[in-house]
Amino acid sequence: MKSTHPQGSSHTVAGRVLECLAADNMHQQWLLLAACFWVIFMFMVASKFITLTFKDPDGYSAKQEFLFLTTVPEAGKSREEKHFAEDPKPTGRMPPAAPLVYMERLELIRNVCRDEALRNLSHTAVSKFVLDRIFVCDKHKILFCQTPKVGNTQWKKVLIVLNGAFPSIEEIPENVVHDHEKNGLPRLSSFSKVGIEKRLKTYFKFFIVRDPFERLISAFKDKFVHNPRFEPWYRHEIAPGIIRKYRKNRTETRGIQFEDFVRYLGDPNHRWLDLQFGDHIIHWVTYVELCAPCEIKYSVIGHHETLEEDAPYILREAGIDHLVSYPTIPPGITVYNRTKVQRYFLGISKRDIRRLYARFEGDFKLFGYQKPDFLLN
Repeated sequence: MKSTHPQGSSHTVAGRVLECLAADNMHQQWLLLAACFWVIFMFMVASKFITLTFKDPDGYSAKQEFLFLTTVPEAGKSREEKHFAEDPKPTGRMPPAAPLVYMERLELIRNVCRDEALRNLSHTAVSKFVLDRIFVCDKHKILFCQTPKVGNTQWKKVLIVLNGAFPSIEEIPENVVHDHEKNGLPRLSSFSKVGIEKRLKTYFKFFIVRDPFERLISAFKDKFVHNPRFEPWYRHEIAPGIIRKYRKNRTETRGIQFEDFVRYLGDPNHRWLDLQFGDHIIHWVTYVELCAPCEIKYSVIGHHETLEEDAPYILREAGIDHLVSYPTIPPGITVYNRTKVQRYFLGISKRDIRRLYARFEGDFKLFGYQKPDFLLN
């Protein structure tokens, strides 16, 4: 009997089976390939997430988190109790990665502030006088305490730009920098009590110091020797007042001498004359009286002698180094000139110099400046 199936049909069936198996195998390979791509994609996403999560604390998010953590009061303590019970960590991006020198400066201040023997020279009330010295940049949460004759003008220019009053430092007219009606720099004293406390506790705070005696020489030269035309009162009102009270030789007719200035500053009863001079005295009062470093926990203390390193560091720690740069520092201007200091004090009695040092001893001790050689003999 002949078969009812056409010849070769078995081969056709076998071929179709093989085609199906091949197609199924190809399908599995595509699925496997797709699965591999999916795993690689998920790994890349996870890797990116890990990188963002553990990003260096210099990042904006990390900074914000740090500020949040340092400003939340502990359970069971009021905000004021928290503020006075312990030293709040400096705001900004300083601890714990700050270079050792800046941490040592803050530690020195804390130690000197605890020294009861120096209490009268290191502590002062956070009065309106102090609050008037502190300028505010709310946009970037910065407080800057003004210490005249220590590169103060340049820092004010930095804050003026940050506050948006001018687009760049180069475009700020010189007569505007110290005009507080035009420069856009609010003083801390202009805020409410609550606003003041909040800013003092949470903002990045800094100021700059220099050798106290060298600063006094700078103030004397600027205000009484060179005397800018727009500040005639130093030469025509303040200088005569100092001469009348402190000049030994009444027949001397020369203008104010550095010796007269030293006697005035070293007089334990200088305050009655300061009241007559008003706020003009800020150019030679102590850093303690200006910025209250034992009462206000500053984030960074810069030194004029190391300003080339300190200025970029401060900008970076405040989180503004990508927005503004500190103006160029002329070569040699920050170097401590020991010869100049010795020359100015040459011929002044040891008694008068010792009285001057006694008044500024707190500044010397708080900021690590050595007692002058000519007082060690």
